[in-house]
Amino acid sequence: MSSCRARRLVNDSGLRIKDIIDAIEARLLTQPSHMDRLVLSVCGADLMSDVLAFTKAKTLLLTGLTSIQVVRTAGVVDLAGIVFVRGKRPSPEVVELAKAEDVPLLVTDYPLYETCGKLYCLGLRGCSELDPGGRTGECLTSRT
Repeated sequence: MSSCRARRLVNDSGLRIKDIIDAIEARLLTQPSHMDRLVLSVCGADLMSDVLAFTKAKTLLLTGLTSIQVVRTAGVVDLAGIVFVRGKRPSPEVVELAKAEDVPLLVTDYPLYETCGKLYCLGLRGCSELDPGGRTGECLTSRT
């Protein structure tokens, strides 16, 4: 059994895409300029209605769904990016829309559960631990 304690990388300002790529052994499908994009939280979902209802700005979406709707949803919610799990690859049309919309796309071979766990061990939290009053990305656990 592995421990999360020694692996925490997140500070109050979040985590960068480049650190996430290393942690989950992902490949970036979009612009290299996305490497410094800030991520404040993580959401694992295949239902875009859940993403619209429960995520906050600067959330990284982990999903097995590779349709164009995922990128469109990312734009509506102001997601930090999308990670396709289980090695799933989106179509060229999805990648082109993501580039046009400036949405980072990553692919990892890890399944959804393991990818969520790896990012949680780095200190990224899920949307349930964020401010329920809005899409600010303010973490409830950091309040005193």
